[in-house]
Amino acid sequence: MQSQFATSVALLATAENIGTLRDIQRGVEREALRITTQAKLAPSPHPLALGAALTHPLITTDYAETLMEFITPVSTDIAITLQQLEDIHTVTYQHLADELLWPLSMPCFVGEESDIVIAQYGQSHSGKMKTLYRQGLTHRYGGAMQIIAGVHYNFSVPDSVWEVLAEQEQVALTSDFVSAKYFGLIRNYKRICWVIPYLFGASPAICKSFLRHTEGNMDFSETGKGTVYRRYGTSLRMSDLGYTNKEQADLKITYNSLNEYVAGLRRAISTPSTAFAKIGVKDGDTYRQLNANILQIENEFYSPIRPKRVARAGETPTQALARAGVEYIEVRALDVNPFSNVGITAAQMRFLDMLLMYCVLKPSPTMDWDAQVVADKNFNRVVMDGRNPRLTLLDGDYERPIADWLEDIFADLQSLAKLFDQAHATDDYTKTVADQYRAVLNPELTLSGQFMAQLLEQGLDNSEVGMRLAQAYKAQLLERPLQYFTEAEFERLREASLDAQLQREQQDELTSFSDFLTEYFASAAQSAAPQAQTDEMA
Repeated sequence: MQSQFATSVALLATAENIGTLRDIQRGVEREALRITTQAKLAPSPHPLALGAALTHPLITTDYAETLMEFITPVSTDIAITLQQLEDIHTVTYQHLADELLWPLSMPCFVGEESDIVIAQYGQSHSGKMKTLYRQGLTHRYGGAMQIIAGVHYNFSVPDSVWEVLAEQEQVALTSDFVSAKYFGLIRNYKRICWVIPYLFGASPAICKSFLRHTEGNMDFSETGKGTVYRRYGTSLRMSDLGYTNKEQADLKITYNSLNEYVAGLRRAISTPSTAFAKIGVKDGDTYRQLNANILQIENEFYSPIRPKRVARAGETPTQALARAGVEYIEVRALDVNPFSNVGITAAQMRFLDMLLMYCVLKPSPTMDWDAQVVADKNFNRVVMDGRNPRLTLLDGDYERPIADWLEDIFADLQSLAKLFDQAHATDDYTKTVADQYRAVLNPELTLSGQFMAQLLEQGLDNSEVGMRLAQAYKAQLLERPLQYFTEAEFERLREASLDAQLQREQQDELTSFSDFLTEYFASAAQSAAPQAQTDEMA
């Protein structure tokens, strides 16, 4: 009897449905530290020549002034997404003078925490709130935790695919159906997301200076003059050395339904934290954090994947989800790829598209908290020791060799690759699966294995490898012409962002920041309209 997965693949492969896969939408958010030619954090503010970080749609900052974030518009074409990302990098480099973009996830040399300047967004209430939120993160977790860079991959299944799957299940296509399928994707992702650090983890080593700013207690080997590494490590960025909130585990947020997830997240932003209360919300008239709850705001929730919907003005993320359901998901487990001048490759995007569709099409039973804990343990094992050929993972109550599990996953990915190749009239997807399968057979061909080979074979430090790559990428990107955007478009976006920030600041002169925060959190505490009512009104 044919499996549900095979049946769904065959249904999408029919002549009337194959074109639906070309409608998949994606976008990339890439973070990168601005650094000096001495491999230290750049002391300069965000370049004004690039526009206002608060309001620019493509070029902004994350936690720190020096931690840039590049955001591509939504596209159905991987080649276009890559062109967009390259253009954003090229224009950024044109305004960085002697500075470089650090090509690794884990930071370069980290001196004193006072060297890390929190991102500044101007004098509007929303700008002050963004900075204050980051101030709270500093007090809660330390600044060094926040300058770790990653790549976020936004992925949206098209309505045309949902129509096929709804018809297969003989149900109406509604936002409830779509949200339920996205949460099925998320649960399956949680079960196998260890595949991402296995293949694409690229932070097996860190600068020893970073350890001064963390409470993590791990066994390391050492190379070069000051680089420590895990022998079989894949992504130390995603380990306990990275940004985590251990109190979140007590909330036991699960992913069995939209309502369950929203309720859990709202519980997190309204539950006081004994530890964070000791920080204090205010010191006299000066704010130290937005509040003393387990999460200051919903964005503080740490997860390797998030269900998302573009929020309207004034909406919180959960209000947007409750209003109209899940619109797309955000994959947050990707390290910056040091072997790409923009941190990610087209082959990685193709693989992610297939892996996420695998998660959509596979049956996805509900996950209780205990099952989620097991999945998290598997992820952590791969993060710490993923290239160990003897590594086993928990599959239910049994230990299973990672290579055996990967074989099963890749067998299904091969059938998906043929489907994607058929849809796009190419053989790129089959080649991508074949290339990644080589890393299944030989873990040293993974990104972390390739990176460690460079360090160990030449006795190099992270900083030496990072600087070589950063200088090469700057030269490459400055030589290339813009392909998707134009200089005039970037100038228009720059001016529009500066004007928009100024308008916000002028409008906010009439009210106090304290009143703004009070109104914001009062609004955030209100539940959005029930999903069924939203559907009826649409």
